[in-house]
Amino acid sequence: MSTLHLKLYISGRTHSSERAIANLKRICEEDFSGRYVLEVIDVLEHPEVAREERIMVTPTLIKKLPTPMRAVIGDLTDKSKILLGLDLKPSDD
Repeated sequence: MSTLHLKLYISGRTHSSERAIANLKRICEEDFSGRYVLEVIDVLEHPEVAREERIMVTPTLIKKLPTPMRAVIGDLTDKSKILLGLDLKPSDD
């Protein structure tokens, strides 16, 4: 698998945002360790990015690569739903 490129859009450092970040980092380390790039974008600090990407709800996770692009909304607590929504398979390590 090529490197996984993810963008997580949050609105400030709220409980929901922090939970989404922690959940996503856990999933990435468990299944894609060393094979992912994660960018966290706070739409309160960068509203122009939210407009350009058409982010209406946060937290929103977007898989940029590998294609096709996919998006998941929420606090990212359900690993199986996240992987399914992003069209990813966990590692078999």
